[in-house]
Amino acid sequence: MIAKQKFFEEVPLSISRSKISTEVNKTGSWRFMRPVYDEKTAPCSVGCPAGEDIARIEMLASRKMFREAYETILKENPFPAVCGRVCFHPCENFCNRAAFDQPVAIPHIERFVGDTAIAAEYLVPRTPRVGSFANRKRVAVAGAGPAGLAAAYFLTRLGYVCDVFESENEPGGVLRWGIPAYRLPEDVLKNEINRIVSLGVTIYCKQPVNQDFLEQAKGRYDAVFMGCGYGRSLEMKIPGEAMAHDGLKFLHDTRKGQAACFHGTSAVIGGGNTAIDVARTLIRMGSKPILVYRRRRQDMPAFEHEVEMALKEGVRLKELAAPMRMKANMGDIVLMLQKMKPVESDTGGRAQVVPDGENTMSIKVEQVFTAIGAEPGRNWYVPPKKQDNILNLSHCAFLEDDLPMVFGGDLTNPIKSVTDAIASGKQAAMVLDTFFQRGRDAIEERLAACRVGNGDALSMEIYTEGERKNRNSHVVSFEEINTDYFSRADREIPPLLSPDESAASFSEIEGTFAEDSLEKESQRCFNCGICNDCDNCRLFCGEVAVSSDGGERRVNMDYCKGCGICVVECPRNAMTLEEEKI
Repeated sequence: MIAKQKFFEEVPLSISRSKISTEVNKTGSWRFMRPVYDEKTAPCSVGCPAGEDIARIEMLASRKMFREAYETILKENPFPAVCGRVCFHPCENFCNRAAFDQPVAIPHIERFVGDTAIAAEYLVPRTPRVGSFANRKRVAVAGAGPAGLAAAYFLTRLGYVCDVFESENEPGGVLRWGIPAYRLPEDVLKNEINRIVSLGVTIYCKQPVNQDFLEQAKGRYDAVFMGCGYGRSLEMKIPGEAMAHDGLKFLHDTRKGQAACFHGTSAVIGGGNTAIDVARTLIRMGSKPILVYRRRRQDMPAFEHEVEMALKEGVRLKELAAPMRMKANMGDIVLMLQKMKPVESDTGGRAQVVPDGENTMSIKVEQVFTAIGAEPGRNWYVPPKKQDNILNLSHCAFLEDDLPMVFGGDLTNPIKSVTDAIASGKQAAMVLDTFFQRGRDAIEERLAACRVGNGDALSMEIYTEGERKNRNSHVVSFEEINTDYFSRADREIPPLLSPDESAASFSEIEGTFAEDSLEKESQRCFNCGICNDCDNCRLFCGEVAVSSDGGERRVNMDYCKGCGICVVECPRNAMTLEEEKI
């Protein structure tokens, strides 16, 4: 069958074309609203005690700009590889991505950047302070833990000369002696401390600070930072307590290679991170630990993921049991426990417990370890509570005296964590610098201007008037993210030893991301509030009024009608539509 042919008549088309430019028609004159580039504050940065610029760090990491990401971290925190391992990551609790699928693995990205910096031997960028003191004021730092080392780091970068005095034979404080090697390897810590020393910080070990030292320091130093930490364990105050081992000392001796080997069943009293570390260390020594806690598991102050891993490794948990007394029994110890019951919850959600009548129980163990809390080693380490010349701040306390002193770290932090200790050292550096430049009365106002968003965290980059000082303090909410531009993606999981493997040695349990995992995970970040050059503003502009010149975006107001499409289509809320001023 022959198909019928279709014939079409060709009709000429006439398309109008202008012979002149329309640039003369400045449509911007119609505008009563105008878009502005207005970078804001990511909620994770507010939740980070050190106030890191997390949104920018993740953006740089996603582009494989690891040196730049490292330098961005160092503006607020000298310990990226350490904090990437031991921080309890409160930032993730604030992550907007959690409302979309899962929070970004922020500490694992920081750890990758920190480990890359160590492997590539990145140096601390030399950024001499403008107008630094010609007389080189000197500050003595008591304690080479995270607070003291952070204070020395930030003070040195501000132009001061810092000497750190440490009672132990090596620096690091709790990082060196209180955190087991399976969480923080020694070489990682040493590399990060060496970075601080490379700036010119001098650390004197086996030189404890005492009251005689403070008297002598008045002629040698212009100020002192007290960051001695909590080095003395609290007592249970029960009969037979002398038979128990001090959990803090046990961890310290283990890191020194001087701990005795314990076998059989051990009772560990407490529910905090120290108790968990003691129990997990005992597992690795061949003991069978029982964790005895007076409240419920969900009330434990220890990090939840640490508790979970401890239980998987074989630690047993006995909840709602409080020690009453201990007594020896044919080489063993009989631990009498009072059964407890929850009655109500406090404001933080933890159960208040009371004795459950006369219900008791006893367990027979080979040894008992106490880890119920700690306190300062000396009373004079602590700032006076009521004194006219004391200024109490969020993370430290300033005492104006013949020799100005700042107390920080565990001595003043409401939360006893490594990152809070670092935040304390940074705040102390700002306090002393402001005091020397502008006097005591300027301290609170100056620090308030450096707050990250609406939280307590402070930014050294804002303090030194870096680019971050131009950031809007408005904290971006999930509702302000344009999620149309994001796809759901599973959170990347770092390499992890199995419970059986981890319990068999002190090898590090969690590994560092491979580069492909790092790239995937950092790309999950919304980069809340900052421009990441997605180009939506330019692509959606109907007036072609948006341009990008050398990485700097501009809106040509001669042609912008103020329609706001660019603001709506910005995925990260890095733009704002504001009323035109007439």
